[in-house]
Amino acid sequence: MDKVKNIEIAEYDYPLPDERIAKYPLAKRDSSKLLLYNKGVVSEDTFGNLPKHIPAGALMIFNNTKVIQARLRFRKETGAQIEIFCLEPEAPSDYLQIFQQTESCVWQALVGNSNRWKSGTLTQTVDIDGRSVTLTAERISAPASVNLVRFSWDGGVTFAELLEKAGELPIPPYLNRRTEESDKSTYQTVYSKIKGSVAAPTAGLHFTPEVFEALKNAGVICEEVTLHVGAGTFKPVKSDLIADHEMHEEYIEVSRELIARIIAAGASVVAVGTTSVRTIESLYFLGEAVAENENIDEQQLAVSQWTPYEREHTLTALEALQALHDYMLRKGLDRIHSHTRIMIAPGYKYRIVKAIVTNFHQPKSTLLLLVSAFVSGDWRKIYDYALSHDFRFLSYGDSSLLIP
Repeated sequence: MDKVKNIEIAEYDYPLPDERIAKYPLAKRDSSKLLLYNKGVVSEDTFGNLPKHIPAGALMIFNNTKVIQARLRFRKETGAQIEIFCLEPEAPSDYLQIFQQTESCVWQALVGNSNRWKSGTLTQTVDIDGRSVTLTAERISAPASVNLVRFSWDGGVTFAELLEKAGELPIPPYLNRRTEESDKSTYQTVYSKIKGSVAAPTAGLHFTPEVFEALKNAGVICEEVTLHVGAGTFKPVKSDLIADHEMHEEYIEVSRELIARIIAAGASVVAVGTTSVRTIESLYFLGEAVAENENIDEQQLAVSQWTPYEREHTLTALEALQALHDYMLRKGLDRIHSHTRIMIAPGYKYRIVKAIVTNFHQPKSTLLLLVSAFVSGDWRKIYDYALSHDFRFLSYGDSSLLIP
């Protein structure tokens, strides 16, 4: 574990000029470029041709999370503007229930211009289908970084409806622009379903109905998991060693049926996006936990940042997945709900993911560490090619298919 913790993040830096960051998506999602890294050989194609590069019968897994309009702006009587960035519910075990609340709910949040909101409540009036709804925000605790904010409102509308009308979609800060109306559709995947993320699983932004039809015709099996992406996905590693970087916790949800499909596929998966990677690989360690304690409560199931490196892991992927599947059967669980802080960095052994579709990530980021671990340290070859062949970077940029 010490070898992993002592990785210097400066070794994962590269020059990224601002003009290489895609500020807007292409008009047609699947017309983006696709870098192909296949067993060390780099080439390129267009994303629309991705199905030609996925083996027939492969199991491809997508993250079906949906980005919420998580930024709420309030103005105090003094004129000061306060921004509340909703991160996740105080108890994020059931996102669906939280969004259906009709009177109040509590969220973990970041507060912009926090020093101007020392006490009292903030209010704004929201028009929802001709009804005037008063939304109130009260800060009930203010830790060093994340606040707890209680929202209350009248009118009998759901919190989901309130966010839809009053909130703003939180596009990534590195785009250096305000959210525009077009982002409401372009910053969602075409298969997004489960509300809860504050950032899109951006590898999925390239997929279109035409690409899905071609995958189906090619015999590729497409399935879904849920990982609600937190604001920590944009958090750069500021420490010299990754040992001093705290991974953000993210909520995951996976069906028992999908776990059975992964077992049937021989624990071999093509993951779309790093969020799918983190979810799928976390399943191994959840399976390990229930194999060692078959009576463990579901609420105790979680993957910590250093779980993969703390000791020897002797179970095969299939054994761990089968243990998790059997545990869910015994407990009568159709879906497993958990949290993961998994740190995937060079030295990590991938158990289930055998290929990744992913965009190009920020320098000195944990996502770049994840890619490096997957391609056995060969990330510079990939990024040098992308930089020298006019690829577009980050959320609205181009994509890659990585096969180690």
